[in-house]
Amino acid sequence: MKLPISWLKDYVDVTLSPEELAERLTLAGLEVGKIEYVGVKGADLEWERDKLVLGHVLKVEQHPDADKLVLATVDIGQTEPEVVVTGAPNLFEFIGQGDISARGLKSPFVMEGAYVYDGHSKEPGKKMKLKGRKVRGIMNRHMLCSEKELGLSDDHEGIILTDSEPSAPGTPLVDIWGDVVLDIDLTPNLVRCASIIGMAREVAALTGQTLRFPDLSLPTGDTPLSGSLNIETTNPELNPRFVAILIEGIEVKPSPYWMQRRLRLAGMRPISNIVDVSNYVMLETGQPNHAFDWDVLCRRRDEYEADGPVKIITRLAEPDEEVLTLDDKTHKTPDYSILVTDPKSNLSIGGVMGGGESEVSDSSTNILLEAAAWNFINVRRTSQALNIYSEAAYRFSRGIPPAQAMVGALRGAQLMLEVAGGRIGCSPLDYYPNPPEPFVVELPQSEVTRALGIELSLNEIRSILESLEFTVTTNEQSLSITVPDHRMDIPSIGSGGADEQVIGRADLVEEIARIYGYDRIPVTEMADELPPQRDNVPLLQEERVRDLLVRVGLQEAITYRLTTPEDEARLGADERPYITLANPSTPERVAMRHSLLNSILAVGTENSKHQNMVQMFEIGQIYLPNKNPDEPLPDEQRRLAIVLTGAREQGGWLSADNNAIDFYDLKGVVEALLDEFHLGPVVFAPSNHNAYHPGRVAELQVKGKAIGLLGQLHPLIVKAYGFKVDDEQPVLAADFDLDLLLDQISVGHRTQAVPRFPAVQQDIAIVVDETIPAEQVKKLIVQTGGKILADATLFDVFTGDKLGAGKKSLAYSLTFQDETRTLTDKLVAKQQKKILQRLERELGASLRS
Repeated sequence: MKLPISWLKDYVDVTLSPEELAERLTLAGLEVGKIEYVGVKGADLEWERDKLVLGHVLKVEQHPDADKLVLATVDIGQTEPEVVVTGAPNLFEFIGQGDISARGLKSPFVMEGAYVYDGHSKEPGKKMKLKGRKVRGIMNRHMLCSEKELGLSDDHEGIILTDSEPSAPGTPLVDIWGDVVLDIDLTPNLVRCASIIGMAREVAALTGQTLRFPDLSLPTGDTPLSGSLNIETTNPELNPRFVAILIEGIEVKPSPYWMQRRLRLAGMRPISNIVDVSNYVMLETGQPNHAFDWDVLCRRRDEYEADGPVKIITRLAEPDEEVLTLDDKTHKTPDYSILVTDPKSNLSIGGVMGGGESEVSDSSTNILLEAAAWNFINVRRTSQALNIYSEAAYRFSRGIPPAQAMVGALRGAQLMLEVAGGRIGCSPLDYYPNPPEPFVVELPQSEVTRALGIELSLNEIRSILESLEFTVTTNEQSLSITVPDHRMDIPSIGSGGADEQVIGRADLVEEIARIYGYDRIPVTEMADELPPQRDNVPLLQEERVRDLLVRVGLQEAITYRLTTPEDEARLGADERPYITLANPSTPERVAMRHSLLNSILAVGTENSKHQNMVQMFEIGQIYLPNKNPDEPLPDEQRRLAIVLTGAREQGGWLSADNNAIDFYDLKGVVEALLDEFHLGPVVFAPSNHNAYHPGRVAELQVKGKAIGLLGQLHPLIVKAYGFKVDDEQPVLAADFDLDLLLDQISVGHRTQAVPRFPAVQQDIAIVVDETIPAEQVKKLIVQTGGKILADATLFDVFTGDKLGAGKKSLAYSLTFQDETRTLTDKLVAKQQKKILQRLERELGASLRS
């Protein structure tokens, strides 16, 4: 938000320099990101006091030798007026009118030798020094300025010409229009400060000054507007208040220069007096408002009820209902949007943007000024869905209290009477069906001391809170505090339960700390007793998983937990209902994810476009419907997902393994993880899943529990995600239930002493049917080998015509070892024979020669 200091001074005395004020605001949580100087010391173009002054145009005459030039006689507070040669088109209408001093036309007057911006240069910020020269035979030493030449805007169509500046001719321009603008970065909870008065309230509290409010008195008639206008709200919770004021006999024209200048300083473009007043009031009070052409509303009324009142209805949008907005765009509104309508059709999108059907035009003479309150979540959803980010939507989407609606309406009507004329024949119409009850917080003095670590008296606390317009009554050791109606953040108007009291106290302590000054709070030791410190075992185990996966060469990814059902459908249809957000930040983040694998595959896809080796993992939650129907919260599962593709090693000047990663690389990563936690027994059982390649997927089982799947992704899935890989290059993935996996970790595990006696290595190769899993063979070998069989490892698989159709050869390395003696060749041979006999008996295996 841009805060012109000159505008701020209307409502509070500023006793600090701009730099000191910026620092004080920043320390109070209102971070000033930039200070912009206009004409004053520190500006890129400083207006010299003796060379840039205010001039009063007395007469305009045609240049004798140029049709496009005029001679302007200007009073600059000296003995004799000065004559300026200029081609400003906005002076031509005054040619030949003689003495026009009574019009009070004032313009910036620049004397010879002064520096200004070059209005004709296309180079931004180029300056020039004014030098006297003859222009078509007439000596010209001075000039009248445009906004571009003074650095106020890029407008160079004509000179600045105002009839509303009260300063005397010759007054230094820097004293009139010199300014400093603070650019403040407001967090979403500080929308109460997104206005001049809101910032003035903060400055008054921080500097001990008195806040001044605008006079909102309004000359109105006694006739109630309800006789001519009927307001109906079908969803009061979405539109809690609607204020309307009818102003008749206005004239649409440019707004006065003082208003245009303030709007430009605040970052808005002047348009016309009616539109400018609407924007001015929003910037000043924080309450957006909208002007309808009353005559248009009456003509529409004649189509649905000729003799009745004009009807304005706020309601939810109908399916696929379209609205033409002020920017001449037609928007298809979602069914949760709140619209301002009449019985004929819609008029605007509540809280977001006005409609083109009833906007004010140059010919408008009667207007209906509206100021309303809207549900901030609903406005935020609608604004994001329609991609409309107006200044009004910015404020409404962060929460404008209903109490501000009347303030904005009265201030808007007051200014419209001032700059557009007209009269108000009817009293304002205020539709406010359910005013909230005041929220009262009980704040013990001890809570302030405990939270801040400093001792503040009850009077000090009371003084701080009252400076922010809280109503405070004190008891012996506590305060009873009524939250003002402009604060929707403490914690919410009309609440008052135990939880709200806790939140309210914390919010009030924060307010006390802000105004007292964070920089004044000393560093102290915590007085509270620390709770017993205990390890967070699940978190420690999760960190060990991360460390292990990084050690084996994987990179960790962290993705959004929000997605869309359509995005996850690439892995296959999921009929389970999703947990959806009421106010998603973007259309791509509308539901809590069901699959962690989908998230890591999306990241892997993007990496595959730039890297020839992708080895990534992620640990995160998924959110599934709770099996208990009485439990409103979702079932959160912690998952581990891995994706591997590309070359096995990065290429370099040394030789590298450029072969593509395969299933056994993924299996090796998983086995390293299992070994880290001493998990077993472990089985990689054949499995099937639509997302994986048939015959190339296994189910990881630990202690008989199904942990998840690992294998090669199906080519159609790879294509759906858009992996940039060759057709022969596999994409491997794993998706595990990490909670279930870590639950299998034993409190301790057995260790063995270093063997005292040597091991005996024996290799065997057997021929079995291709359909028999190697794991089944190994299981029989281990069972038969007895206590002296220390290990059995598969080291070769062979198929070929020599073995016969449907046969394969499996080669195992057997390690025999006894803890109490050295094994003899005879004993090892006997045990090996038992193994071969059982394999032959149960699997039909034969020894391969």
